[in-house]
Amino acid sequence: MLLQVRGITKRFGGVVALRNGTLEVQPGEVHLLMGENGAGKSTLMKIVAGMQRADTGQFLWRGSPASFARPADAAAVGIAMVHQESLLAPHLTVAENIFLGRESGVWVNRKDVLAKAEKLIEQNNFPLKAEWPVSRLSPAGKQLVEICRAVSQGSSLLIFDEPTSSLSEAETAEVFRIVRELKAKGMGVVYITHRMEELRSIGDRVTVLRDGETVHTGPLAELTTEQLIKHMVGRELAAQYHREPVEPGKELLRIEKLSVKPLLKEVSLSIRAGEIVCLAGLIGAGRTELCRAIFGIDRADSGTISVEGSPAEIRSPRDAVKAGIALIPEDRQRTGLSTLLPISQNVTIASLDSVSVGGFLDAKKEGQLVSEFTKRLRVKADSPNQRAGRLSGGNQQKVVIAKWLARGARIFLFDEPTRGIDVGAKAEVFEVMDELARQGAAILMVSSELPELLQVADRIVVMRRGQITGQLPRGTTQEAIMRLAAFQSVSEETAA
Repeated sequence: MLLQVRGITKRFGGVVALRNGTLEVQPGEVHLLMGENGAGKSTLMKIVAGMQRADTGQFLWRGSPASFARPADAAAVGIAMVHQESLLAPHLTVAENIFLGRESGVWVNRKDVLAKAEKLIEQNNFPLKAEWPVSRLSPAGKQLVEICRAVSQGSSLLIFDEPTSSLSEAETAEVFRIVRELKAKGMGVVYITHRMEELRSIGDRVTVLRDGETVHTGPLAELTTEQLIKHMVGRELAAQYHREPVEPGKELLRIEKLSVKPLLKEVSLSIRAGEIVCLAGLIGAGRTELCRAIFGIDRADSGTISVEGSPAEIRSPRDAVKAGIALIPEDRQRTGLSTLLPISQNVTIASLDSVSVGGFLDAKKEGQLVSEFTKRLRVKADSPNQRAGRLSGGNQQKVVIAKWLARGARIFLFDEPTRGIDVGAKAEVFEVMDELARQGAAILMVSSELPELLQVADRIVVMRRGQITGQLPRGTTQEAIMRLAAFQSVSEETAA
């Protein structure tokens, strides 16, 4: 056995992150680690990788007791971790990042570092160049550099924490290929993911954590998807989230021939009250760019935006917010939340005028507003004073939504709202969207996961190369979406 951890506990103040974390990994296997956000997966792996210390429990590495005070201790015995968010130095080259921290002596022989990196890249068939600056790499490219670092250190256990959450299908396939090659070489792999469709492609065995405890371990082939979900959430979930459509009301948002050179080309669409319209398309199709233009982050070169039938002059996000438009961005930690601030301030930051008197914050009003929307969205937290950055991904997303609900927004732009959150939290986000629609909001949702689009959309608008290639009704198929997203140009038959 390569790794054995038994009965691991870990507390952060009064919060118990792990109460009985148990995991065994064999050489040459891909071991899936599953669980809802906050189940303890990342905490357990950070303990294994030497980033945190366990309070109690047994840790065996190759059959012998082990304890790591820092990541360098774990790396020294052959354990490395590839994080969801890159920890590389962007101003350095691929080669320099691979060998960063392991230079010998005062002077660095850059030619020697480049040669070693090129040899390593060639041996593992990675689509990289040693001299490339990391700042220009895609998220997948950065993860490959981290894998190179692990391989160059002679790692025998590699931990992936949500490696494909921000990758395209092609980039995901490349990561899968490399994981399979590492497995074939006898390396053990622990793979954390929320994407149910990835599991069968790559996993051998699976361990499920729930509320800090290991509740199941066994071969993946012996579990149905429904059984796996039940282990994760402790209850039955429908195989698919089902949303009953509502009768749409008046038109709340209309954009006509909106262009942002060179990203968007004369995009036109409308959304009515009570509708959830989903944007589909491949990476680079222009979906996020459309949301940014509607919200005033990017200035349109031409075209018009109307809100509730009246022209809206949106030249900045401030103008969009005044018009009742809200953006829930893809990268919630960088552009949706202030992670160092408490939940309460994140909820009220866009509506300070409603919780202030004479220019001073009214703590009672703030408390009432925060309580109303955190309860409504079922945000799981110790208190409103907890830092937003310490919440799980799903609860962070709820706080972002709460911020705009508190502001009284009626038009919501959701950009990849379920990225990096588990199946239970996804269902809760969909329920929030459905509630918003039933209360008369208009919703535009971007998602790269086709099953999600089919579950929640009233209409699906497909984009390709900055243009709308077609519009599909509720009940369409994944094949029809992909045909418009990848192959078909704008046609009179399908264009809105």
